[in-house]
Amino acid sequence: MMVFGTVAGLYDTARPGYPPEVAGLIVEHHGGVPASMVEIGAGTGKGTEVFAAVGAPLTCIEPDPQMAAVLAERFPHATIHAGSFEEWAPPAGGVDLIACAMAWHWLDPGRRNDLAYAALAPGGTLAVLGHRYGYQDPDQGAAVQDALNALDPTVQERPIDWFHADVLASGRFTGVQKRVLNTSLPLAKSDYLALVRTFGPFLRHSPEVQRQGLAALGRLVDGFGGTVVLDLRTTLVLATKGPAPEAAVS
Repeated sequence: MMVFGTVAGLYDTARPGYPPEVAGLIVEHHGGVPASMVEIGAGTGKGTEVFAAVGAPLTCIEPDPQMAAVLAERFPHATIHAGSFEEWAPPAGGVDLIACAMAWHWLDPGRRNDLAYAALAPGGTLAVLGHRYGYQDPDQGAAVQDALNALDPTVQERPIDWFHADVLASGRFTGVQKRVLNTSLPLAKSDYLALVRTFGPFLRHSPEVQRQGLAALGRLVDGFGGTVVLDLRTTLVLATKGPAPEAAVS
């Protein structure tokens, strides 16, 4: 996630937040307010905004120091762990809730479910959250996709709600469920281009390629009348760590 440090401030202002009802859905699934909570890949706190509303003492794991600095300023009551989830050591007995917003794909795919399961207390909840940036006008969406493909034809989008399938396929958790919330998000040209500048695939390109891409997208938005209306799909995946099995009696 270190790619985002160079745009930490922009990430914080340009990225949309999450529907406030997410906090209530987490508490409902867990059966009450958890006693402890850890957020993986907290970034500048876009997900932390809604996770903090759960009401549990919060530890945020964030490996990028620039992102963590913004996070600490925004959430002074949270405990910040500067490092990766893979090397973080959970407390004895585990934590009640592990949450992750738009960072599940950054974790080691062969270990993320196992590590989350091991870090949870029995009966604990895993909550994975993510946005999908669609377009209310299909023609606008197709035009934008063509422009992005011209910028980098190698980028392939993950399947919708892929992390739901990932948690299910791990076989680690029980009661896996998916909740989907849709939001209409109109963005003026400057706001839309600022959002694009925070996307990982965009940031991996050279400054010159980035300038070319922004210019092409800007011309498109001008042709749309200066505004893009996103169809923001927010998916929340909730799952439970079942009770530890009883030891066999010999």
